[in-house]
Amino acid sequence: MIRAIRLEFRKMHRLRTVRILTILVVAVAALSSASLFSGGTKESFEDPTATPYAALLLTYTFMAAMTSPILTAVLASRQTDIEHSGVGWTLASTAGYSPGLLCRAKLAALSLILLPALVIQSLLVIGAGMFAGIRVPLDPVPWIGYTVFLFLVDVACLALHIWLASIIENQLISVGIGMLGAFVAVYTLLMPGVISRIIPWGYYAVISHAGQASTRATYITPPYAWIAGFLLLVGIVFTLVTRRLERIER
Repeated sequence: MIRAIRLEFRKMHRLRTVRILTILVVAVAALSSASLFSGGTKESFEDPTATPYAALLLTYTFMAAMTSPILTAVLASRQTDIEHSGVGWTLASTAGYSPGLLCRAKLAALSLILLPALVIQSLLVIGAGMFAGIRVPLDPVPWIGYTVFLFLVDVACLALHIWLASIIENQLISVGIGMLGAFVAVYTLLMPGVISRIIPWGYYAVISHAGQASTRATYITPPYAWIAGFLLLVGIVFTLVTRRLERIER
């Protein structure tokens, strides 16, 4: 498994995966922070009752929900499409790397670069708030919690798209589903929570640590049990489907 992960990192270098991820991280941070520099927003920076950091986290949640499904689809598709080029699956099998093992290695490798990227993304958004002039003390707990859960849901979506990309050679289908997922993720932010919990991309709304209360944003506590159940289910399903790939001839 460790050798397979190292192999995936070498493929990433060739595919310029880190460069693409860096561009998207900066873009999401910039979009999340754009409203900070409007005149009306600056008036709340020194008013604790206005909760400017909660409002910033809410905007960040919206932008992450809009972009993360596409990001995971693109990363998974690029990392898997290389196997469809030529006879990648067959060559890997002759070297001792079965399709199922490769899929699990791809998930592990992409997760390892995604974690620091999301941490940097969150720090960039917070840093933009400080640069813009927010003087209200920052409560780091909701930000840490949201970043952790955003990473975990992204990993779950990566697992889905790696599996799709492995069984469907046309990568436009996997990316197209990611784009549809982005639309669903944003829409579920406006839907009742019970609906969001039965849609995979709805968990980008479920993990939100900020919400709207009357005329201002406020921190909220997400349903941890539902999130844990969703992640456990995805983990079990991904393990089963990748083991099934071991028995498929490539």
